[in-house]
Amino acid sequence: MLPAPVERALRTLGEHLRVARKRRHDTLAAFAERMQVSVPTLQKMEKGDPTVSMGVYASALWLIGRVQFLGTIADPAADETALMLELRNLTGGKQSKR
Repeated sequence: MLPAPVERALRTLGEHLRVARKRRHDTLAAFAERMQVSVPTLQKMEKGDPTVSMGVYASALWLIGRVQFLGTIADPAADETALMLELRNLTGGKQSKR
């Protein structure tokens, strides 16, 4: 069982990829062939199925020219929670009174 926000995010991603495919006037069969997956796998991806591999989602992103964003999703430089914890550890748990 996945957390609800994860399920929603996958459904949204799948829907966005479906819209991108349709805007390019690609059929399920043509897009699946270009991705080197079966049509049922593509349909699952477009529904946000969590059993579809990350590689399939990445291939779809590549086909629509958006794969460059995949590497930045978990960029440590943008991890505000980790930064806050790191600062807390460095200051001995004391918070600044600025």
